[in-house]
Amino acid sequence: MSIRFDNRVAIVTGAGGGLGRAYALELARRGAKVVVNDLGGARDGTGHSDAALKVVEEIREAGGEAMSNGGSVTEYEQMEAMVAQAKEKWGGVHILINNAGVLRDKSFAKMAPEDFEFVVDVHLNGSANCTKAVWETMREQNYGRILMTASSTGLFGNFGQANYGAAKLGLAGLTKTLYLEGAKYNIKVNTLAPVAGTRMTEDIFPEAAFKLFTPESVAPAALYLVSEDAPSNAIVGAGAGVFQAAYVTLTPGVRLQGDELTPEGVADHWGEITDRTGEIVPQSGGEQAQTIFAKLQDG
Repeated sequence: MSIRFDNRVAIVTGAGGGLGRAYALELARRGAKVVVNDLGGARDGTGHSDAALKVVEEIREAGGEAMSNGGSVTEYEQMEAMVAQAKEKWGGVHILINNAGVLRDKSFAKMAPEDFEFVVDVHLNGSANCTKAVWETMREQNYGRILMTASSTGLFGNFGQANYGAAKLGLAGLTKTLYLEGAKYNIKVNTLAPVAGTRMTEDIFPEAAFKLFTPESVAPAALYLVSEDAPSNAIVGAGAGVFQAAYVTLTPGVRLQGDELTPEGVADHWGEITDRTGEIVPQSGGEQAQTIFAKLQDG
């Protein structure tokens, strides 16, 4: 099976370097027309550059089609304009990879509220802005593939990244609702948690690991998750050529009644409540209520 993107238009945010650049180059190599979006700032979100133009030049030199866009994902009107520009030039938008991001790492005790708000705004609200800007187009054309970029920090936590982790788990939650709302329109939405040596991690990773965890070793997962035959509602981890699946699970639980329906009762039954035997992976929030009703009926 050969995965191609001929006659598809893709938008990749934060594509001026690192993971976004790798995605844009590979999408173009496989036939997609690519909008290379990048504000071009430093990893804390400040400043500008011509990074997107350089990636567009790379794509064109390799025989592909691309255009640059310098809009900020935090400005919805700019994202609307980007989508309109792509539709005017190429007729539609079929793929969106929400990749743009920033870091402002500090322990929560030392983190200024504006640093928390800014990181959440770029990652979570920015991805929502881009997705909203393409959503109606994808519904109308009955086709869409959207990829959110989460993180192991969002899924599992990491010291000094409360702002980043909150935003990244929020993106996994956004995916879980949008996959439901987009299903009848053939819009598939997935979440990627990459581990890569990029500008964002160059002073965090040891040098040997930085060279091993290339953006190119993550790109295969990203491209599969926006392909014609992609799954939907998947959470995929990727790094250094290793690919994983993560899940939000729910244990069967325990029903407490009468004298046991107390905090002490929860404490007494904690081992049973957290027993993972028979746990499920709900496909919607309603399944939690369904499992509770099932427990009530069993009683």
